Amino acid sequence: MTTEINYEELLVPYLEGTADSPLEPQVIEELRTVYDPEIPVSIFDLGLIYDLRFSDDGVVLVIMTLTAPACPVADEIPEWIKTAILRVDGIEKVEIDLTWEPFWKPEYMTEAARLELGMF
Repeated sequence: MTTEINYEELLVPYLEGTADSPLEPQVIEELRTVYDPEIPVSIFDLGLIYDLRFSDDGVVLVIMTLTAPACPVADEIPEWIKTAILRVDGIEKVEIDLTWEPFWKPEYMTEAARLELGMF
């Protein structure tokens, strides 16, 4: 998928229900099956997903970050995401754009994630 990304205009983290695609709920459900092995919360609920862009030909672009640049599974998490999303009927290809703009903050986590981690 060829698309220009203006990182300064991204509203992060990604908010469920903001895509026009009927595949969004299934994609988010699959993203919630992918966990950072050091944190018992899904990468979606951690707020690591900054945007999801769907094309009409079954391609989804995932704009995401990690909790830290030195994440020991930085190379593996994008592959886990691709594998999970490709389980959705209608998705033919997954592209990952890993960005550090803006840098991840704990405030990006969902309320459920903060509760799970005892951050209240």
